[in-house]
Amino acid sequence: MANELLLTIDDVAERLYMCRSVVYRYIRRDQLPSLKIGGSRRVLGRELEAFVERLRDGDSCEQPSRAER
Repeated sequence: MANELLLTIDDVAERLYMCRSVVYRYIRRDQLPSLKIGGSRRVLGRELEAFVERLRDGDSCEQPSRAER
């Protein structure tokens, strides 16, 4: 991941084994920072790595509740 500067939402979803809508929820909840470039949303590779580290460390990056889905 560190070699990749910008990832698409599909790339992020694939790497995290989750659907795109859950990735977008993490972004909306400001748990996964992203950039808007033109009409496309991208996630910096280092931001995804930091997000995964927070998940691994048991930080407050909880999966969005069913009410938010």
